[in-house]
Amino acid sequence: MTKTIAYEIIQRYEPIEEVKKQHQMSVEGFTRYMDSSECSVFKNEYKYVYQDMNHPLCDYFISTSHNTYLISDQLVGRSDLWGYISALVKGCRCLEIDCWDGSQNEPIVYHGYTLTSKILFKTVIQVIHKYAFMTSDYPVVLSLENHCSPAQQEVMADNLQAILGDTLLSDMLDDFPDKLPSPEALKFKILVKNKKIGTLTETRGRKGSNKHGLVEEFEEDVDQEDDEDATSDVFALKSSQGKKVEAEKKNQEKEVESGGLTLFKKKKMKMALALSDLVIYTKAEKFRSFEHSRIHQQFNENNSIGESQARKLSKLRAKEFIFHTRNFITRIYPKATRTDSSNFNPQEFWNIGCQMVALNFQTPGLPMDLQNGKFLDNGGSGYILKPQFLRQSKSNFNSNEALKNSKPITLTIRLISGIQLPVSNLSSPKKADTLAIIEIYGVPDDQMKQQTRAIKKNAFSPRWNETFTFIIHVPELALIRFVVENQVLITGNEFLGQYTLPVLCLNKGYCRVPLFSKAGENLDPASLFIYVWYIR
Repeated sequence: MTKTIAYEIIQRYEPIEEVKKQHQMSVEGFTRYMDSSECSVFKNEYKYVYQDMNHPLCDYFISTSHNTYLISDQLVGRSDLWGYISALVKGCRCLEIDCWDGSQNEPIVYHGYTLTSKILFKTVIQVIHKYAFMTSDYPVVLSLENHCSPAQQEVMADNLQAILGDTLLSDMLDDFPDKLPSPEALKFKILVKNKKIGTLTETRGRKGSNKHGLVEEFEEDVDQEDDEDATSDVFALKSSQGKKVEAEKKNQEKEVESGGLTLFKKKKMKMALALSDLVIYTKAEKFRSFEHSRIHQQFNENNSIGESQARKLSKLRAKEFIFHTRNFITRIYPKATRTDSSNFNPQEFWNIGCQMVALNFQTPGLPMDLQNGKFLDNGGSGYILKPQFLRQSKSNFNSNEALKNSKPITLTIRLISGIQLPVSNLSSPKKADTLAIIEIYGVPDDQMKQQTRAIKKNAFSPRWNETFTFIIHVPELALIRFVVENQVLITGNEFLGQYTLPVLCLNKGYCRVPLFSKAGENLDPASLFIYVWYIR
């Protein structure tokens, strides 16, 4: 640090004029400096959009929510507009809307065949229009789970056009007739993800024409066991001494057959052209196999794959999966047995380049900590450029064999002390036995954790002064999570706070780590004081 930089820091943070004039810093000034964003463990320059936003959409990880309208469980929970507001404020860029026929020709949103409450489709779109670009300027994708009749599909189309106006992308961009546009080209645009009839050229040919009453029938391949719809298909009400709600899982996890093939049956579907023609670059297409996609899948067709099938494919055919996600937007969604709205670990699917890893945003815990931490990067825009090895066609990267040809970094962290750690539910700050844990999430070879000893009866200012070293082979995919716990020998440790961020967003030197509650609330002034250094 040069004298000039030191003087600038003194000018910014020293509150006492006499001390400032002598180019010195008081304890108060130094405390203010250490509490500032300049000393945050998260690099300041990454708090803004800094990545190249001119790549095609498939080159980005995209912040994605599952069943966004639900704010608790999947069976009897409430559907609420707050689900959409909260997700958009967090920078989510892909929202899910389950659409069903409602009374008075008004489509409704809820988890079909369950006791979840219902909200109007048009009010959902109104809320999305209001909050879509509050946190990020980059495109929002509305993933429609469409169960509506053609008549109410037309109402949906009318709602989308009337409410969203010019923000709705309803025609292909002239510069992108045969390739996916970039987030930059789609700034302040809302895209509809749904089934589609015909080609983009045919859609353009119908532009401006009257599509009222125009319906196309087509056959769709439906999985013999469909994870995403299974929850609602099995819900039943039963009366005995009172009304009891029973939910049984009808469909079990899919089996991935040799060659990545899944069994399908044919189902006749009807689609209103008015809604179909609003689908441009995000056409929902059933995933059959990697081979089928290589031969037949079009650039604007996206796949949704259940977590169980995706997990098996990622273990058995990782290279083919990565090749697939280089070319096509792939969404991963939770399995039907997660009726409590629990989440899977999203890291395993980011490792193979899946763009849209859909999580239940209403459920706090490790998966959402990883989600929130990852998308802090690139200004919280909801779009993160995938590493080059997940984008380049000539890359031989395999997340299951990451040690080959890796360029690891050596990361050293000294956990010095804690500052006003959160009050424990089980004991007072003077009685809490506090310890800190550092966890690394990334490719399988990089997953590890280390922890300090417990400092007895001190949550106000525990001092560990312990140093840990990590060898991280694929830092481009790695996240680091700092966790503080109260050591409780009988019941297991009590969670006090955490902070997660991408490894490559770490500042060097002496840093302050803010802490957040399980629900994601900032626990300021609670923090950790650490020293960070890494080399590659």
